Amino acid sequence: MQPVPQDRYSSRSLLDVLIRAGLIAFLVITCYEVFKPFLSLMLWGLILGVTFYPLHCRLRNTLGQRDGVVATLIVLVSLLLLIVPVYFLGVSMVQSAHSALDMVKEGTWHIPPPNESVLGWPLIGQPLFTFWQQASVDLTSLLKTLMPHLQGVGLDLLSTVAGVGGGFFLFLAALMLAGVFMAYGENGERSALQIASRISGPDRGPQIARLCTATIRAVAQGVVGIAFIQMLLVGVGFVVMGIPGAGLLALLVLLLGIMQLPVVLITLPVIGYVFATDGASAATIVFAIYSFVAGMSDNILKPLLLGRGVAVPMPVVLIGALGGMVTGGIIGLFVGPVILAVGYMLFWQWVEQEPGNVTAAVEQKDRVETP
Repeated sequence: MQPVPQDRYSSRSLLDVLIRAGLIAFLVITCYEVFKPFLSLMLWGLILGVTFYPLHCRLRNTLGQRDGVVATLIVLVSLLLLIVPVYFLGVSMVQSAHSALDMVKEGTWHIPPPNESVLGWPLIGQPLFTFWQQASVDLTSLLKTLMPHLQGVGLDLLSTVAGVGGGFFLFLAALMLAGVFMAYGENGERSALQIASRISGPDRGPQIARLCTATIRAVAQGVVGIAFIQMLLVGVGFVVMGIPGAGLLALLVLLLGIMQLPVVLITLPVIGYVFATDGASAATIVFAIYSFVAGMSDNILKPLLLGRGVAVPMPVVLIGALGGMVTGGIIGLFVGPVILAVGYMLFWQWVEQEPGNVTAAVEQKDRVETP
């Protein structure tokens, strides 16, 4: 029996490797296509489950109940705390939209005429004065003229509102799924350690798993959680005071909070509007104080929540929120900062694992440059 030539044996081994790689790629792509419709739901549920799991452990030790009972209790209390204020904010948005439409139809919405000084503004003075003057004289005919141009904007706005509503229901589903993750938290933690150890080795695997967990909790609690709390606090005050468009303003508060921008950009103009329309009274003064404190509450909540995790730079959170909103809508607005923060922390964890000679060279360079 003649031996198999070496080049033929190598070709057959290479062919076997390519066939196996192709089958694995086919299986991965097929599994991804099947799992893709549930990807956002699973990510959001996993983020919520990891965030609430420390609370779950404390309640389990305090109450002495089983994991499933404690997880169900957390989910039910969270649903009650969310549904009531969100319902009132949604009703406020619908009522504000109906009121605006009724005012336009009845012609009771009056726009004051422009000041003559507007004509002196460079470039935009004349067209702005003409448009403003027409709106103050006959708003109905102006809206009829602009209606074909505003139709696309209206459809986009309705699509955005529908996306917000769909995102809220998806959030409720993710919260229930998080309860399942918490009920099997010990098995999930063990599986995460096994996966991380299989990918990065038994030495670095547990460290990477802890880093991912700490990053998820830090961003979910210190960024998304604080923004949501601020939205509820400010939104409830707007609804009680009867501010027009209170629900929409509350959503803007949520967006500003996630993007790490000051919420006073919303609360201060609203306070000025209330004093301009209702005057100075006990109710308006109390509302002004409450709205200002609620808008600044992130300065108190951030050291309590964000300081317990890892330090994630604000630009990373901002880019994650904007990019997530562009790619995934309202769901991506919440998931994007968390995913990008985890990637950022893993990247720098990898960068800091330098070879010994590189680390020594960097330290020596720092000593030379330091006066």
